[in-house]
Amino acid sequence: MTVLDLVRELPDIDTLRARCRAIAALEVVLNEDPGSRYFGYDPDWAQGRELAWMRNGSGDEYSIVFQEAGVFIRGFDHESAMSPFVSDDGELWPGLVDELPTDFADLVEEPAFCLDDLLAATVVVWRRWNGNRWQCGEIVFPAGDDPDGSRWLFQVVAANGTEGYHGFAQDYYQRELDYRAVREVLRQAPLTAELTRRLAPGADWARVRREVSALGWPVG
Repeated sequence: MTVLDLVRELPDIDTLRARCRAIAALEVVLNEDPGSRYFGYDPDWAQGRELAWMRNGSGDEYSIVFQEAGVFIRGFDHESAMSPFVSDDGELWPGLVDELPTDFADLVEEPAFCLDDLLAATVVVWRRWNGNRWQCGEIVFPAGDDPDGSRWLFQVVAANGTEGYHGFAQDYYQRELDYRAVREVLRQAPLTAELTRRLAPGADWARVRREVSALGWPVG
């Protein structure tokens, strides 16, 4: 798999945004420590911009920026041969951002996405709100089954939906997780004390209510 497959698997913008927010809400329920959460969502990241993110704590991450013009997606697999930090020239992989629309151009230099003033990226995808498909640059990929990290970086938010997050969370948190409860949140159900107990019996409902409300998530 490469980004060429990813652009065919990603849902439309509205579905992707809702899914990212739902996953962030689930992380709030399952993990009381914000510093060790794998996924998150910041509805007030910057003026006119919202940010969904993933960080695995080992240097791999993604950022999904929702703004008036559309959506910018950056993924970084630090072990990929396409990483700008594994070559002597210290440049982005050819074609990665060459065709990026000017509406998103400033994000290539966004400090939060850069290391040593260089965009940390092996995957770049974008889509305008009035566009009918996701887009990426014309890239010649190195050899490998997942050369840019597209498969494992985005498998939870791409075509898998509930299955993607449920499988991830059971593995990451090493516990059985109520599939139906996860599905309810992914289908935009308001979080209630009862639904929270089904997901994490020991979770503090007052904390969960406060944090998911800050995400803009409905609560019962």
